[in-house]
Amino acid sequence: MEQRLAQRGIANLARWTRGVDTALFRPGPREEFPGERPIFVYVGRVAVEKNIEAFLELNLPGTKWVVGDGPARADLERRFPAARFFGMKSGAELAWHYRQADAFVFPSRTDTFGLVLIEAMACGTPVAAYPVVGPIDVVQDARAGILHQDLAVAAMAALQLDRSCVRRYGEGFSWAVATAQFVANLHPVATLHALPAAPQPVR
Repeated sequence: MEQRLAQRGIANLARWTRGVDTALFRPGPREEFPGERPIFVYVGRVAVEKNIEAFLELNLPGTKWVVGDGPARADLERRFPAARFFGMKSGAELAWHYRQADAFVFPSRTDTFGLVLIEAMACGTPVAAYPVVGPIDVVQDARAGILHQDLAVAAMAALQLDRSCVRRYGEGFSWAVATAQFVANLHPVATLHALPAAPQPVR
């Protein structure tokens, strides 16, 4: 988008990232799930445009989790009975699902950002995604996530990442960091006395 705006002659462009609550989305206790690990999780809207089928079709060890709801859920549950579908979660319950996973798999090829990416990394859960717009702008450190045209390769490689490094990278998307970036982008404008006087109400 920045490139497209610049091509249209728009100047003074600045980036403003998105942020997450890193006190809520944080590392924490991870439970035992005998026979299920490694756990690969997808979080988000369960709809055709999210390309979740590409995740569920991967030949991976362990278990696949899907957290979220949407129009494609019933069909995917029927076609992929081995996967576990948890429905929509929020708050601490959502953060718990991120933490329990060994890797977060993001199969979408069309997202503009992917807030779930930074939620997962803030929990210390490494990301596996395609190298497309969205992930390439968010996951810019190979210690936090793996981007590969073969999503299975990315998912398996993500298992080897250090969760503490993933968390440190995720902290770079805190609300405080996002706010500081916004403030740094501000520039002074004309002082108030140089602006036209506000119209006075008619009595």
